[in-house]
This record gives sequence, structure tokens and C-alpha cells, in this order.
Amino acid sequence: MTSVEEPARPGGRVRDAARTRAEILDAATQEFARAGYDGARVDEIAARTRTTKRMIYYYFGGKEQLFTAVLERAYEAIREAERQLDVEHLDPVAAIRRLAELTFDHHERHPDLIRLVSIENIHGAEHITSSAGLGRIGSPALDVIRRILAAGRESGLFTADVDAVDLHAVISSFCFFRVANRPTFGALFGRDLTHPAQREHYRTMLGDMVIAYLTAERTAG
Repeated sequence: MTSVEEPARPGGRVRDAARTRAEILDAATQEFARAGYDGARVDEIAARTRTTKRMIYYYFGGKEQLFTAVLERAYEAIREAERQLDVEHLDPVAAIRRLAELTFDHHERHPDLIRLVSIENIHGAEHITSSAGLGRIGSPALDVIRRILAAGRESGLFTADVDAVDLHAVISSFCFFRVANRPTFGALFGRDLTHPAQREHYRTMLGDMVIAYLTAERTAG
């Protein structure tokens, strides 16, 4: 790729690079979530940030790299929330419920993330696969889940033969479906899964389902 020199700002003012990148990523997140990868337009992103297409190319290189950067930031926000999770003082049942609630809350607060992930799945995760940054992010939640599962089994509370990745998938699936499938589920069944009046019902139900699975009585097969 041919290098692009940094464009000068009107009036010669020096623009803070970190702020510029953040503003571009904010606008790009909205545009990609609204229009999808193929439908999103770099010109529209530039217009929303009062910058230029050339400036965006200077910071990110192109549309593909910009979308990858949007994904990287979105996933890093999840990981940061996971790093803030404090469940070490809780018993295993309360700890796993708290983890489920954190995932529930984050998905609800970031519907753009849900749309971005859906778009990336349509594209076969090609941007995630090619991103060195996403490959290094990992998931702090998995380490937390492993510790909770180990403590729960040691105490005799947890009986399920499940690993951290599978449990993470179960929790994330409910949270993702609730936001991603809101329009179609509502059209088919007449129920808004994200209606504020039902929020605590679904939040509690998620924790109840996960705990019921982990603590169910099991007979030898």
C-alpha cells in the first residue's frame, strides 16, 4: 500500500491524533452497524467526523483496516469489562450469576457490538482471523469461569461436566440472541425481549438457567 502523508488541517491547527482516531472509530462503528460492511461508506464516516477521507486513510489505511479497528475496539471494551469483574469474594453460585449478569448488561448496553459481530460472521470472521490485535486479546472471563467452576466442583455444588468455553458460549448465546433477534422474535411472537419491564425477568432467568444446569442432580450413565 502506498503511504499517505498526514493531511494538514484547515488553518494549520494541530489536531490531537488520539482524539481524531477515537472520533473516526465512533462514527465508523455507527456506520458499519447501520449499513453493514459492504454498505458502509468511508465518505459518510468522514462527513460525520468533520474530517476527510484522506485523513481516515492516513490513520487506518482503508475501509477493511478501519472495520478491523472497529472490531478490535469493540472486543477490547468487552475484555476491559471482564477485567473489572470482582467475584473472588463470592461463593461459586453467586459468582457465576454475577458473571452472567455482567455479560447480559454489556450486550444490552452495546447493541452496535451485536450488529458488528453479526456482520463479521456473515464475512466468515475474516477480519478477526487476520487481526493480530484480536488474536492477543483473549478473554479474562474464561480464566474467571475456570476458577469458579473449579471452586464449585471442589465444594460439591457444581456437577456439570462443562468447560469454561462452553459455559461462556451458553451465557453469551442468550445475551446475544436477546438483542440480535429482537425485531424478528417480536414480529413472530409479539414479545419484545428488550422491553424495560421485562429486563429483570430475563436477567434473573439467565442466571437461574445457568445455575440450574451447573447444580443439577446427575445419575451415573
